[in-house]
Amino acid sequence: MLKSLNSDNRTAFDIVNIVAGLGLLLSPWYLGYSAETYAAWNAWVVGAAVTLIGVAALFAFHQVEGWANVALGLWAVIAPWALGFSAVTAAMAAHVIAGLIAAALAAVSLWLGSNQPYSTA
Repeated sequence: MLKSLNSDNRTAFDIVNIVAGLGLLLSPWYLGYSAETYAAWNAWVVGAAVTLIGVAALFAFHQVEGWANVALGLWAVIAPWALGFSAVTAAMAAHVIAGLIAAALAAVSLWLGSNQPYSTA
């Protein structure tokens, strides 16, 4: 028995990734940390990239889009510490939550879309 991800499930994953990307993109304004340069710019760039990749995946899914969202999501999770804005609680929370969502959904989409048999170990 092969596992698979039908197009309806993949579309749902992509839409949630788009929402997570938009949430991160807009978070500097609605969470009030737009004056924090590194946090705000990282949110704008990563949020826009996740959103655009999610939109592209709606039209034609390729594995590179999934891997890109995994990488962007993981970067969003570690960015508060790597860029030094972990003390800005709102920015840290927005990055970690959106990053985990984007990375997890992209990873699940890649895993289920690979048509590999389930592990028997």
